[in-house]
Amino acid sequence: MKRQFFKFVSLLLLSLTLIACQEAEVNQGDSIKEGDKISVVTSFFPIYEFTKQVAGDQADVSIMVSAGEDAHHYEPSAKDVASVNEADVFVYSSELMEHWVKSLLSTIENDHLVIARTADGLELDHHDHGEHDHNSGDDDHDHGSNEDDQSIEIIGLAGHYHTGDVVSLFADPGEEISYDHWHWYTREEQDEEWQVVSGQETDHFEYKTTGESFEVKVALFDDNPQVYAESEPVSVLIDDHENQDPHIWLDPLLAQEQVNIIRDALIKADPDGKDIYEENADSFNKELQALHEEYQEALAETENRVFVVQHEAFGHLAERYDLEQVAIGGISTEVEPSPSRIAEIGDLVEAYNVPVIYFQQGANSAIAETVANETETKTVILYDLEVLSKELEDNDLGYIGAMRENLKNLQLSIH
Repeated sequence: MKRQFFKFVSLLLLSLTLIACQEAEVNQGDSIKEGDKISVVTSFFPIYEFTKQVAGDQADVSIMVSAGEDAHHYEPSAKDVASVNEADVFVYSSELMEHWVKSLLSTIENDHLVIARTADGLELDHHDHGEHDHNSGDDDHDHGSNEDDQSIEIIGLAGHYHTGDVVSLFADPGEEISYDHWHWYTREEQDEEWQVVSGQETDHFEYKTTGESFEVKVALFDDNPQVYAESEPVSVLIDDHENQDPHIWLDPLLAQEQVNIIRDALIKADPDGKDIYEENADSFNKELQALHEEYQEALAETENRVFVVQHEAFGHLAERYDLEQVAIGGISTEVEPSPSRIAEIGDLVEAYNVPVIYFQQGANSAIAETVANETETKTVILYDLEVLSKELEDNDLGYIGAMRENLKNLQLSIH
């Protein structure tokens, strides 16, 4: 009887051990188990679009930087970190574009994660892009304000600026006010004292950048004078891309290289889907090649090859098709530029004899129209695709459609 009992216990323990081993094998292969879709997390719109085209129905593809958000100023959430921790593949462009990727990946504990940096081999350095996060922190500049101070919103901040751009901001108190004693303050480091910017004593702020990122805030004083209202600091990010243009997706040939890198990453994570990924990548690359040939044919015989843009994002496209991009960096569709700034833009338009100024977002805004009227030009949208904008969503434009719109609009200048 005792022998039978021990025999039963031994068989039970052996069975439990076998079951545990089988479960461990199943768990170990969960991410690429036959019949399952792999999970792919992408950074921002063009990368998401390319990945969806290659993955087809073989993978679940998600995007981190969603509609209306800016890839430069994006900060991954705890949910984003969790998604990447559970993903099979993470796809991004480069640290020159997505500054936050390095810190994101440093928090990931996912040994099987395949990372696809789609700028690899495309003449972009593999380097740490540095820290660009100028946290506002606590406001340590005491103006003697009281607890009833009102809050001001600073309007017009761009995702980033280049050296020499003009930062144009507007202070919105959110209510009708009778005071007009404004002071703007800047500092380059969080532990520095705020400095009053001379000559900036209205609710508008115009400042030509010198190459260093900085913080800015504004205060409105009453007649005492005490602070009546004050803003939170905002960060003005100066990013010259270290003389490299990260907008590689705007060149249809470089986009093909990105597609190939995405294809290889998906195959590495899911070898069983190899044929599907290769077929999809080949099909999409043929579309990109056709797009490239459309640009070549349309822009080949033009005499005026200069185009003027709001944001200097089209360097790769200009180089590919022998065009010249001229930027009026810093101009915003939210804040009306000063008469002196309008005059500068007018001089540039006259010097290059251009009929159109291209805006990346909000091309139909009243302020863009003001610029057009004052400079006797048209304003037209040119998609840089950094942001999944309302225009793209409203017109249901993917990458190919947006790039065709860009070509059609470029021909208004390039003729």
